[in-house]
Amino acid sequence: MSSFQFPSLTNVYHGKVRDVYSIQSNWLVMIASNRISAFDVILPRQIPYKGQVLNQIAAYMLKATRDICPNWLVDTPAPNVSIGKRCEPFKIEMVVRGNVVGHAWRTYSSGKRELCGVTMAEGLKENDFFPSPIITPSTKAAEGHDEDISKEDIIAKGLATETDWKILEDYTLKLFARGKEIAAKQGLILADTKYEFGKIGDTIYLMDEVHTPDSSRYFYADGFEERQATGEKQKQLSKEFVREWLIANNFMGKEGQTVPTMSDEWIDTISKRYIELFEKVTGSSFIPETLDDKVIEERVNNALVRLGAVE
Repeated sequence: MSSFQFPSLTNVYHGKVRDVYSIQSNWLVMIASNRISAFDVILPRQIPYKGQVLNQIAAYMLKATRDICPNWLVDTPAPNVSIGKRCEPFKIEMVVRGNVVGHAWRTYSSGKRELCGVTMAEGLKENDFFPSPIITPSTKAAEGHDEDISKEDIIAKGLATETDWKILEDYTLKLFARGKEIAAKQGLILADTKYEFGKIGDTIYLMDEVHTPDSSRYFYADGFEERQATGEKQKQLSKEFVREWLIANNFMGKEGQTVPTMSDEWIDTISKRYIELFEKVTGSSFIPETLDDKVIEERVNNALVRLGAVE
C-alpha cells in the first residue's frame, strides 16, 4: 500500500480499493489501487491495471454526465489518480437496478418480493428487466457490510432530508438512463449500478467512481433476449464473475471462511476482463501505463499547484 506525502495534506483514508488524500479542507486526491474486494473483503492479491481501468472509466463517465448534475472531478494527472472537490458525503449508496440480477435476484429467488421498501413484480426470471428501474439504497458502512435501507428509513434517520432525497432520486434515475444510453451504443446493457453523492454548501455533487466494473454490472445486448428465452446464463462484463468464483470455492465473506488461493493465471484472467470492459464501455483502446510512486507524486503535486489547491 503506497503512502504519499502531498503538500498541505490533512488526512489519509485507505479504503477497500481506493486511497483518499485530503488536501487542506476542500480538495481530495483519490488513488485507485490495484486491490480488489468482494463481499466487503479485500482479496489477498492485486490485479494489474485495475486501478487505471477504474479511474479512466470513471473520468470518462463523469465527463459524459456533467450536464445532468455537478460532480467532484477536476483533474486526472496520472492514469490511476483523480483530483477533485471535497464534499460532505451522504452516508448512503444510491443503488439502481434495471434487471433482476445479483443481490436483487438472490432476494427474489428466496421468495421475498420487497427490497429496500420497493415491491418487485411477480413472475420475473433471473436477469429479466424490471418494468422500470428501481432504487434500492444501502447504508455506507465504514467497515463491514453495507445494509439495505428504505427511502422512509433514510429520511427518518436523518441520512437525507426529504428535499435532498427527491434530488438524489432524480439524479440517480437520470444518470442511470444516461449510463444505459452510453452502454447501448457499445452493444451493452447496464443492468445495475450505484452512485454516491455529497454536498458542498447546499449543492449536491456526484462523487466517487461512475459506471465502472466495480460499481456496475453490464450484459452483452447481442443475444440477450435469446438467452433469456432459453434460460441460458447471460454474458456479462462486471466483477460478478469474481464473486461467482468465490462462491463456487465456498467463500462469501462470512466468519470462519478463507479466501481461496488465487493463481497467477486467474489474476491474469481478471486483469484481462477489466481491460475488456474498459475497451467495450468506452470504445477506446486501453493503453497500459505503469508509473512509479515518485512520478505519480510529482504529477499530483504539479496539478495541485496548477489548480491553486496549494502554493
